Amino acid sequence: MSSSESQEPALSTEAQSKKAAKKEAAKLEKLRRKQEVAAAATAASNLSVEDDPLAANYGHIPLNELQSKTPVNVNDWTRVEALNDSLEKVLIRGRAQAIRPVGKKMAFLVIRENGFTVQCLVQAKTDLVSPQMVKFAAALSRESIVDVEGKVSVPAAPIKGATQQVEIQVRKLYCVSKAVPTLPINIEDAARSEVEIEKAIQAGEQLVRVNQDTRLNFRVLDLRTPANQGIFRIQSQVGNAFRQFLLGKSFVEIHTPKLIAGSSEGGAAVFRLDYKGQPACLAQSPQLHKQMSICGDFGRVFEIGPVFRAEDSFTHRHLCEFTGLDVEMEIKKHYFEVMDEVDKLFVAMFDSLNTNCKKDLEAVANQYPFEPLKYLRNTLRLTYEEGIQMLKEVGVEIEPFGDLNTEAERKLGQLVLEKYGTEFYILHRYPLAVRPFYTMPCYDNPAYSNSFDVFIRGEEIISGAQRIHVPEFLEERAQACGIEVKTISTYIDSFRYGVPPHGGFGVGLERVVMLFCGLNNIRKTSLYPRDPLRIAP
Repeated sequence: MSSSESQEPALSTEAQSKKAAKKEAAKLEKLRRKQEVAAAATAASNLSVEDDPLAANYGHIPLNELQSKTPVNVNDWTRVEALNDSLEKVLIRGRAQAIRPVGKKMAFLVIRENGFTVQCLVQAKTDLVSPQMVKFAAALSRESIVDVEGKVSVPAAPIKGATQQVEIQVRKLYCVSKAVPTLPINIEDAARSEVEIEKAIQAGEQLVRVNQDTRLNFRVLDLRTPANQGIFRIQSQVGNAFRQFLLGKSFVEIHTPKLIAGSSEGGAAVFRLDYKGQPACLAQSPQLHKQMSICGDFGRVFEIGPVFRAEDSFTHRHLCEFTGLDVEMEIKKHYFEVMDEVDKLFVAMFDSLNTNCKKDLEAVANQYPFEPLKYLRNTLRLTYEEGIQMLKEVGVEIEPFGDLNTEAERKLGQLVLEKYGTEFYILHRYPLAVRPFYTMPCYDNPAYSNSFDVFIRGEEIISGAQRIHVPEFLEERAQACGIEVKTISTYIDSFRYGVPPHGGFGVGLERVVMLFCGLNNIRKTSLYPRDPLRIAP
C-alpha cells in the first residue's frame, strides 16, 4: 500500500469532523435565535413598563388607590347615557361588555353603564397610544370595570352595536375591577329572547338557552341583562308611584313589626320560630298592626314591606317572601270607598309606568314580548255572583260559595276582556267562607262579605275588604277560623277602646310587575326569589 493511500482515510475523517462541528454550531445558533425571539415575545406579552414610555396611560389600578385614598370630583366622570357629539374630552366608567382586537395595533371596546353602551377605539399612535396599551385592552376580560379617558368623535357610519352614536378615541385605559376570564353565564346568552332562539333552531343553528335555575344561581350576572335592568326599574317606579299617590291623599307611611306572636292571616302557611323562649311567627301581612294603627287615630296608613308565607306552592305566581304594598283607611259609610282608592291609585300607577318607563318597557318587551295592558279610566266592577254567572254562561261551573281557581280566573279575565275591553277589573262581594277571619260580612246576606279582589290579565293581584271592628264579633270569627284568640289578644283589645269602621287592601309588588309586563313567572320580578326550594343567593 502506498503512503498516499494509507493517508486517505485520515483526511476523510478530519473533513467529517469539521462538517459535524459546523452543523452543531449552526444548530446552536438557531436555538439561540429561537430563544431570543421567545424572550422578545414574552417581554411583549408582559407589557413591560420599562419598555413603554406610555405605560402610565393604562394598567390595573392598585388596591391602595381604590381605598378612598384621594377625594375626587365625581363630576369628572361623564355618564355613558349623556355622551353626545357636543362633548370633546371625557372620562367614563363602565363594564367592558365586548372586546374585539383588530390586528396588533387596534382594538374596539364596548363599554356599558346602566344599560347604555358606547364604542371605544384603542388604536396605536405615536406618543399617544402604544402597541402595549392595545394589547392590554385586547386582554381585558369581559364584564371587567374600567375607566376610559379619551376624545369624543362621530364615525362616518352609524354605530350598530351601541346605544350612543359617538365613539371615544381612547387615550387612557385603567382596569378598576377585573372579572374572571370565563363567566358562568354570558350576558349575551342570558339576554337572548325565546323568539331569537326558535328562529335559530328553524335555521339549523343552535344558540345557548339559559334556564331559570341557572339564571337564579348566578343572579348578579343575570340582573345585568337589559330586560332585567328594565324589570327592576319598573318595579322601583311602581313603589314610587304607590307611595307618592297615597302621600298626596293624606295617607301616613308606617313600618310594622315582622315578628309577631300569632298568625296574622290564619291557616297553616306561617313560618314559626322561637322568640326568646316564646312561640312567634313571621308576619304573613301587616294586617293586624295596620288596623291597630287606625285604632291609634292615624286615619289613613300604608306600608311597603316584606311579607312571609310558608306555603308549599310550586306555581308561577307564589313566593315564600315577597314585598307587600298595604293600605288601611277609615270608611264613612261603605267599603266602596276603599275600592274607589284602588281604582284611582292603579290607573294613576299604570299611567305613570307608561309615561316614565318607556325605555324600560321596551327593553323588557325585546326579550319577553308582550302587549300593553288594557285598562279603563273608570275601572270595571262586577259582583262575585255576576262573575260566576259569566262563567256559567260558557259552561264553567263554580261552587256558589267557593273560591275561583286559577283556570276560572283566567277564563273570567278572557270573558271580561272580550265583553268590556279591559284586562284590569274589580270583583267584589265574595263568599265569606273564602275570606280571612277579620272580613266584615254583608248586611243583607252573611254568606257573602264586604270584600273584593282585583285582577290583571286574568290573575288576582289585590285582596281587600271592610274589616270587623267589633271585638266580640272578631273573637267569634277568629275562633271559627281556628285561630287561638290569646295569640292575637292585643289586636282584639285595641278595638275595645273605640275604633272607626275601616277597610283596606294588600297587593304583591312582584305580582303587579309580572302581570303589567305580561311575564310568565314571578321569579323574574323578584330580585332574589325565595320559594319552597330556594333560599340563596
